Amino acid sequence: MSQERKQRFEEFILWFNEFVKGDEKGEGQIFLSKLIQAFGNEGIHELGAVCEERVKKKSGTTGFADLVWKPRVILELKKRGEKLHKHYDQAFEYWISLVPNRPRYMILCNFDEFWIYDLNTQINDPVHILSIQDLAESWGSLAFLFPIEEEPLFENNNVEVTKQV
Repeated sequence: MSQERKQRFEEFILWFNEFVKGDEKGEGQIFLSKLIQAFGNEGIHELGAVCEERVKKKSGTTGFADLVWKPRVILELKKRGEKLHKHYDQAFEYWISLVPNRPRYMILCNFDEFWIYDLNTQINDPVHILSIQDLAESWGSLAFLFPIEEEPLFENNNVEVTKQV
């Protein structure tokens, strides 16, 4: 099973390297669909997930979350090279409004990196930062994206580090 997963992720990375320039508007939904499929899912809609989910913000305006899969994940995608720390507040504001069944995980992505947050344990710092080029070898931090959710493995989980100390 692990070899099959690795092969799917390697195929995704090959596709990514060949076709993706990193344009959020033009490539975002295709990228998200291919990512979800790399984890063995049929597709975004089959999961009950939504792209460009309309989210009513506290200010009364409407924002558009790039991917919402309740209660698992909200993913906010930005163009390639974008500094992800600048977009935390936007994604968090969307998350606050996603009631009921808020997603446990939040991902900020600029096509090259995934900043992963576990909003049940550590909301201010990513529990893991993953390069897309490392996905085939280090997919464990995104294990919650599999059709049958698996426990993710994080490198920067402050709660776990504190327990171990």
